[in-house]
Amino acid sequence: MDTYIKNDRSIQIGSNIKRLRTERNMKGSELIRQVNLLGAELNTFSLSKIEANTQHIKASQFKAIMTVLGCDADELLKEGE
Repeated sequence: MDTYIKNDRSIQIGSNIKRLRTERNMKGSELIRQVNLLGAELNTFSLSKIEANTQHIKASQFKAIMTVLGCDADELLKEGE
């Protein structure tokens, strides 16, 4: 059974992922490739929905994205401005 992390009104995980990925000049396809190499399944459709905050993120994806982006959980759980 998969465990999902859900967004709430003040914390939009997907927006934080997109912001950090963009700040690192990383294309979505590169993030997906590296996440998959770490064993967490992710595809273009899912990443798009996660970054748009319309799909919850699996805990395994969350952990792999933290690793790939070189950030900690606080950065992905940062409240919106």
